[in-house]
Amino acid sequence: MRLVTFEPTPHRPRIGAYGSGLRIIDLNLAYALYLRDVEKEANFYALADGRVPADMRALFEGGDKSLDAARAALKYVTEQGPETKGPSGEKIIYEPSDIKVKAPIAPKKFFHTAGNFREHHEEAVKSGFSHPVMPWIVFFQNVDAIIGHEEPIIYPEQLTQELDYELELAVVMKKAGKYFSTEDAANYIGGYVIFNDVTARDIQRNEMKSGVFSFCKAIDSFCPLGPWIVTADEIPDPHNLAMELRVNGKIRQQSHSKKMSVKIPEIISHYSAMGYSAGDVLSTGTVSGVAAFSDDPKSLYLKPGDIVECEIEKIGILRNPVMSWEQFYGKKAAQASEAK
Repeated sequence: MRLVTFEPTPHRPRIGAYGSGLRIIDLNLAYALYLRDVEKEANFYALADGRVPADMRALFEGGDKSLDAARAALKYVTEQGPETKGPSGEKIIYEPSDIKVKAPIAPKKFFHTAGNFREHHEEAVKSGFSHPVMPWIVFFQNVDAIIGHEEPIIYPEQLTQELDYELELAVVMKKAGKYFSTEDAANYIGGYVIFNDVTARDIQRNEMKSGVFSFCKAIDSFCPLGPWIVTADEIPDPHNLAMELRVNGKIRQQSHSKKMSVKIPEIISHYSAMGYSAGDVLSTGTVSGVAAFSDDPKSLYLKPGDIVECEIEKIGILRNPVMSWEQFYGKKAAQASEAK
């Protein structure tokens, strides 16, 4: 399944999955309909809220039971056709133009893995970067910085002049756990999603004088995530995916997930000592091609008006425009004023 968080009306997010014709099916209402029609359950709304809730993290907290229920609902409504309505006549199937796609999940914790692609370390050394970028670097992301597909990366010019990009494959955990083995890791993987680890390099260099960094990657909107979560059953080998990042249509990063130094089950098992909650997100490191480690970084750093596209095979394309801080907050202020 391709699981998506969407807004059919402003500020009322729902979760769905893509069915035939790229239509989005509301999974909560679809499961209520399935319970009524197929399982002959009388209390179908309440049961649907418990098994396939209208919140992505809550869905993953239900583990395989909830994911299997969501699959059954998706299959049933797809078979019924595009005119299908909810149990009380509710709209249940949406055209992409009818909704706004949001970040697919708001995790409790977002684990960053850095240095997992040897090629990224090698380009860092070549560019004279202050620290080696080796495997087993981990830190946490500010989950409030997460944005979704087509939402703007806000360029805070008052803070940085070196805004960079980092294409990454990320894992979504489907159940809580701690201290488990590499062999058991696959049982905790719920799906995969694209992540752009936006970084202010000038801030990062100053932070790393003390050997740590956080602010440079945790500023508002610096965590594009999406466009949807592809469940693990649709990607049997996450180490066999082509990866590409483009800015204004020009390729900046191009690599392959098979180049990971440490494989995903090892990463997940190693960090399980910190404990996972269902719905937590864990990134797996970026590939070569970031602006900072190029021959001419200044010409490649992001700027307002740029369009960044992150593409990973079998998942899709995460697209985000870059907007100046002044333009974004000036626009929001104007909208607030008009609403009064």
